[in-house]
Amino acid sequence: MKSIIKTSREQKGMKLREVAHALGVDQALVSKFESGARKPTKAQVIKLAEVLNIDADKLMVAWLKEKILYEAGNDALALQAIIAAEEELKNSYAAPKTPGLPKKINSLLKEIDKVKATLQKLRQYDSYRIAQALELEYTFESNRIEGNTLTLKETDLVINEGLTISGKSMREHLEAINHQEAIAYVKHLVEKKSVFNEHALLAVHNLILRGIDQSNAGKYRQVQVMIKGSKHVPPAPYLVPKQMEDYFIWYKQQQNKLHPVVLAAEMHERLVTIHPFIDGNGRTSRLVMNLILLKHGYVIANLKGDAKNRMNYYLALEQAQTQQSKLDFTELIALTELDALNRYIKIIGK
Repeated sequence: MKSIIKTSREQKGMKLREVAHALGVDQALVSKFESGARKPTKAQVIKLAEVLNIDADKLMVAWLKEKILYEAGNDALALQAIIAAEEELKNSYAAPKTPGLPKKINSLLKEIDKVKATLQKLRQYDSYRIAQALELEYTFESNRIEGNTLTLKETDLVINEGLTISGKSMREHLEAINHQEAIAYVKHLVEKKSVFNEHALLAVHNLILRGIDQSNAGKYRQVQVMIKGSKHVPPAPYLVPKQMEDYFIWYKQQQNKLHPVVLAAEMHERLVTIHPFIDGNGRTSRLVMNLILLKHGYVIANLKGDAKNRMNYYLALEQAQTQQSKLDFTELIALTELDALNRYIKIIGK
């Protein structure tokens, strides 16, 4: 791990004191990390990954490996113990569990994973045309939640035929085009197994607002905002950078602990609660949610934009934001993902 830290720091052109300042530690301690004289804590490993733009999983694996080797030492039974531990770990982490969830949601998560396994067996019959059609529906519904009045067919004509729809604003046209390109970027991140970090988030938001509000595209807000029809008041602008830093630290700490569907719901709710952007928070949060789902082999969870479903969505969010109760929102996302998986199987089956 020491070589990873030093090499990454030098590649970024950072001095020891700059890394130390970012970690909030003494420069001598970072030097000891690089020489192997001291081992960073788990929290410091997460922070190092962020500061040096290292794959957090890669650095954490190296850190854990060194801990295991240190504990095992030269004991003759060390290898046998590691093999036994490997089997136990495989069983423990086959399906991450989230403590504290009610039985209803845990049962729902088990059903989701069962259906996902069925879908995996049918992937040989999959087609890019299925994904293309479902992504178009996702763009239509996600924009509809935010008040876009393009129909599904009009959205198709704008995106795939390059047509201009009479009576519809330029903003509505750009929202359709931008969202579809944002989906493509999210899929690119998943395919390349890229780390989801602040840079990736800002790139997604930049695509959402491109040509609509270029001065705020891909940038955190500098003013206070309010959400129409909601009791939740987002944090003051000077608090946003720190809350977003905490957002990514939380993600790195929890990404291998929570069930992926719960993780996706949390990442959505936490981001839209911070409301870090002037506009485009809802679309960006839903894209982040689906990035997490796709990253773990699930399919796009498409929250519907009709009046009834939109109201259920907003009410679940409001409860999470004002009453600190996330169960309804988690259940909503889980049910949406289950429906999406079942529909995908039905389509492939036909």
